[in-house]
Amino acid sequence: MDSRRPPLAPACRTLPQYVRHWAETTPDRRAFTFVEYPAPHSRGVHRTLTWRRLDLRVRALAARLAEQAEPGARVALLCPQGTEYVTGFLAALTAGLVAVPLYPPGLPGHSDRLSGVLADARPAAVVTTSRVRQEVRDLCERAVNGADKPMRIVCADEVPDDDAQGWRPVDADAGAIAYLQYTSGSTRAPAGVEITHANVVANARQALTAYGADAHPVTCVGWLPLYHDMGLVLSVAAPVVRGVLSVLMDPAAFLNEPVRWLRLLGAHPRTVSAAPNFAYDYCVGAVTDDQKTDLRLDSVTALINGSEPVRPGTADRFHATFADRGLPATAHCPSYGLAEATVFVSAARPGEPLGRFALDRDALASGKALPARPDDPRAVLLAGCGTPAGQRVRIADPVTRAVLSEGEVGEIWVQGPNVGRGYWNREEESERVFGAEFAGGSDAPGGRWLRTGDLGAVLDGQLIVTGRLKDLVIVDGRNHYPQDLEATAQEAHPAVRRDRLAAFAVPGAAGERAVVVAEHVRTVSLAELDVRAVVRAVRGAVSARHGLRLADVVLVPPGTVARTSSGKVSRALTRARYVEGAYTQGGDAKAGGTPPTDTAAGATSRAAR
Repeated sequence: MDSRRPPLAPACRTLPQYVRHWAETTPDRRAFTFVEYPAPHSRGVHRTLTWRRLDLRVRALAARLAEQAEPGARVALLCPQGTEYVTGFLAALTAGLVAVPLYPPGLPGHSDRLSGVLADARPAAVVTTSRVRQEVRDLCERAVNGADKPMRIVCADEVPDDDAQGWRPVDADAGAIAYLQYTSGSTRAPAGVEITHANVVANARQALTAYGADAHPVTCVGWLPLYHDMGLVLSVAAPVVRGVLSVLMDPAAFLNEPVRWLRLLGAHPRTVSAAPNFAYDYCVGAVTDDQKTDLRLDSVTALINGSEPVRPGTADRFHATFADRGLPATAHCPSYGLAEATVFVSAARPGEPLGRFALDRDALASGKALPARPDDPRAVLLAGCGTPAGQRVRIADPVTRAVLSEGEVGEIWVQGPNVGRGYWNREEESERVFGAEFAGGSDAPGGRWLRTGDLGAVLDGQLIVTGRLKDLVIVDGRNHYPQDLEATAQEAHPAVRRDRLAAFAVPGAAGERAVVVAEHVRTVSLAELDVRAVVRAVRGAVSARHGLRLADVVLVPPGTVARTSSGKVSRALTRARYVEGAYTQGGDAKAGGTPPTDTAAGATSRAAR
């Protein structure tokens, strides 16, 4: 097998063109490897596609899909994690169809969302595998796709290679829609972002440059689900553009035994990987000393952390735990992105020290990112998300649309070739979000900008993400960031489960009231807890640190706090359930009931959203 580094590909316009290029120039090089773990503590079974084999499977499946749908029709991907997902996605693009990356039926708590997305996208066909065919067929029979014909089901693993013979790929226009990336719905109903062929190629190149993969070949290692924007771009699009190996595993395999991810990171040269904030803390707590003994992490190039807002303590704990395994201190790359920009927007570069910012809490509440006193115990500690990756980023006043200067907190606006066309079938919302223009004189940045809905500031040239505009808890005229309140609440008492709580505001007789709904840890039952003591500890900590009185603290069983399809806590849905009375009410110290679970098997997080 050719071990030389792959040369840079010519400037292809679409991902299918890159696949054909690598199949012609490096046919026997490994393209995608999926690692299965059929038994507990298994070291994994590797299944690999070379570029030649990938091209053949993509063309065969594309030919079959072309028989089922006209160019421009949508094709839903309901495959389990694996190489069939990769070939299904690339085949849809090769056939001139619009891919809709989704997940198989059975993801706990997300059947309604899946049905809703299918109704919105109205796919003509579905790509799945024989393993989940019956579940997919049952879903398609129940789903309404708004078309005269039922959704046709194609099992990727049952399409023979011979289907590729004599079929010619559709040469799609770079400006045509390649896929619909549905948002996770953390603050609103999911919407399909129209990502063009040019958008995804541009963002893949931007990510490769940001993480040093344009100058040196890397190995992409990932367990993020491929229906997730960061998983799709980093584990499929970027490797296809650069012609490098992508090693995949199932999210459940990571959750069951996180050391598997670390072993894959150490088993390949110059690895680049991405994970949400919780995953790094999870590894610190779950990987045993015995498991660490055979880890070698000196070949890790970049560890992308795309969770909302990234905190330095997570990177510090992770590095302290695995430094003796050779993990470079400069491998941590806090990053920011969102589906509307394909995914990647801004990133810290590998090889550079982590950007650390201790900000004055009161100033931040009033819209200023000012340094805190060195001895201030209430300082807000945030990590910088580096600089834009081949695009323009500005901070705007969300009301006046004026450009804000360095150190002022406002809405993050983005402009670049990676910004999507708009939302599928949502013209008015598309114009509002994707067509923003700055107010002001001739010195204001020109053109149309993407309003991200995220709050942030620029300090020392780095982008600092502080929170979501719609999530702000505003009480008595002061702004409180919910992730700040949540961080304080989960440290207040050991019974509060980390990263499984939501802070939000609800209307009250005298204005907005602040509420925290938190899951308790799995090691004890609600009946065994002194709920009043937990509530007092949470209220006291939030009052002392934030100067805020919580009107309500609700302690609920594990799996009760609502989560999005990407595994992130959904404050909006948790708030809606609270307002609807889904949690048992009961005096000062409240113990919640058990509304429908909204946990995600992948337990992943959107980039900084």
